[in-house]
Amino acid sequence: MGRVRILNRKTGAGAAAALMAMSMCLAAPVYAAEDTGLGVDMSTAYPGITVRAGETVSFPLDFLSLDGDGYDVQLSAQSLPENWTGYFKGDSSQITKVHVDGAKKNEESEGSVADFSLSVPAEAEDGVYEVELLADAGSGKTDKLQLEVTVSAEQTGESNFTSEYPEQQGASGTSFSFDTTLVNNRGTNQSYSLSAETPEGWQATFTPSGETNAVASLSVDAGASQGLTVAITPPENVEKGDYEIPVTAVSADDTLKTTLTVSITGTYAMTLSTPDQRLSFDAYENKESAVTLSITNTGNVDLNNLNLTSSAPTDWEVRFSESTIDTLEAGATKEVTAYVKPGKNAVTGDYVTNISISNEQTSASADFRVSVKTSTTWGLAAVAVIVVLAGGLALIFKKYGRR
Repeated sequence: MGRVRILNRKTGAGAAAALMAMSMCLAAPVYAAEDTGLGVDMSTAYPGITVRAGETVSFPLDFLSLDGDGYDVQLSAQSLPENWTGYFKGDSSQITKVHVDGAKKNEESEGSVADFSLSVPAEAEDGVYEVELLADAGSGKTDKLQLEVTVSAEQTGESNFTSEYPEQQGASGTSFSFDTTLVNNRGTNQSYSLSAETPEGWQATFTPSGETNAVASLSVDAGASQGLTVAITPPENVEKGDYEIPVTAVSADDTLKTTLTVSITGTYAMTLSTPDQRLSFDAYENKESAVTLSITNTGNVDLNNLNLTSSAPTDWEVRFSESTIDTLEAGATKEVTAYVKPGKNAVTGDYVTNISISNEQTSASADFRVSVKTSTTWGLAAVAVIVVLAGGLALIFKKYGRR
């Protein structure tokens, strides 16, 4: 192990000023000071972080060939604080070397090539610790990277799980969508499992912002946030009332909770039929036929501003004894008469006429089979003509039949 410096509050005002200066440049990539212009360069975007004792932190590492040659670079930790442990990893494997492609330029980098995983012992005291990493490309071509880790018992910022609009309301049958944000203020990446405590028959799904597929868990980088849409779907027969739904995101280090509230304003539903449930009747061309409609509010809230409409064959006319209903109370039934008049040229046969009732919340409709019949007057006239013709023929046969 090389020498490791530990800085704490006992170092005085000068050290504190130095620490403040270092913290102002944490977000910029840091490159080794001893740059020979040849070999490789090793860097990380965040060389200084704050963690709690007992945590494990990961530093993403980037590598660049400074002379255009490719190298198989040996990696090692030159200095670690006492009882601290660390190793290099690529994907999910522990590694000791990394290949640096000389053909790729820095702007062509597709993300970190490797990571350095550093574990802080639980007994580590508060203070600032330095770790030195070495990249050795051979032939004396090396690069060193200084990492600064501040161990602090005080959390720099609490992770949280919040919703911009945690309370929503709507009628039964409505699906509710909550935009939430999951913030990881820890010094390490966190993998969160997502869950919601919904009433029986309800459904909840989680979809990351910008995605289309629902997930059960997701990862959030250290110091980063993730937008998340929580979709809540009540059952169709849900009763009116307020429902609280606790939503939880759990990681190895955090249990984050937020509460979403859904207010069901009521169940809007109704039916349209006839008192005897028959949806057929007879009619005659160019003559009105009356049919009694039975309209029932099957929901649990009053229905207001209901309008009756119809759709009938061409040249037919439909009117109602009441075309609007101001209020139909929950569970109540109201009867309205519809007058259906087939066109003057309607021929004998069966036709369909649709009658609907609706307002802003719900609607109902029914198809009626209308059988158009021949008028009785014309039937009697036809019989009279037949009788007259038969009588005339009888007289003719009687008078001239023997000749």
